[in-house]
Amino acid sequence: MTQTDDQVAAANLPVVHGHTETWRLLVPQTVIQTRRLLLRWWRDPLTMVQSLVFPALLLIVLNTVLGKQISVFSGASALYGSVPMVALVGVMSGSLAGAITLGRERDQGLLARLWVLPVHRASGLASRILAEGVRILLCTMVLFGVGMLLGFRFEQGLLAGIALFGVPLLYGLGFATLVTACAVFSAKAALVEAVSLGSSIMMFFSTGFVPLAAYPRWAQPIVAHQPMSYAIDAMRGLSLGGAVRTPLLATVAWSVGAIVVFAVPAAVGYRRASRS
Repeated sequence: MTQTDDQVAAANLPVVHGHTETWRLLVPQTVIQTRRLLLRWWRDPLTMVQSLVFPALLLIVLNTVLGKQISVFSGASALYGSVPMVALVGVMSGSLAGAITLGRERDQGLLARLWVLPVHRASGLASRILAEGVRILLCTMVLFGVGMLLGFRFEQGLLAGIALFGVPLLYGLGFATLVTACAVFSAKAALVEAVSLGSSIMMFFSTGFVPLAAYPRWAQPIVAHQPMSYAIDAMRGLSLGGAVRTPLLATVAWSVGAIVVFAVPAAVGYRRASRS
């Protein structure tokens, strides 16, 4: 009988006698559980499609159908808005797929089995944060690679390009914290699906879909001040040029605010799900 990846990961956790709540044990146990999550996501078709395939196809379709019209309207290539937008879509879609996986692990009793093992209790949630950060960076790199094949370029140099990847990372961690809190407190997928619908609406009402001036006057304040638009504008400034400070500070405020508001509910909900 073959073992699943989760069983192998659980078997590979260090055998510990005595007190387990120490920093010395937290790091290696977090690394092992992070590897388990990354392998599971890599082999999960749903996560791969939502994180990479769907955003990449969306970028190609948007560039083919609307690229020329938006470029003429804005005076710059539409890719400098659509590529950052699609990168954020991949970040959010992957987080939603991860929340669904978390719900499955809770329902299957895996979280409860890991909870009673002699491992640091914080390693479970810490590994999800670390795995989420790795997934965000890898998916962002792949989607920007697709954008470069279509004509996207880092016009502001190497340092600005490196800083650009920090924007979806911070935005994604804030969004993932919100989704995790929803997933661990909701017994059904309805709440996660509602978050998914909201993120889709955010995509169509963002400055990455079409320039701000193309929206009706009543919608422009909503579009301009929603978190996705701020992140897109910051990435556009770091790649093409333009304002960076204001949208970047707003992105930090939105993302850190989400982490501060939802971190404790996510931790409490994860603990409760692990003990149920």
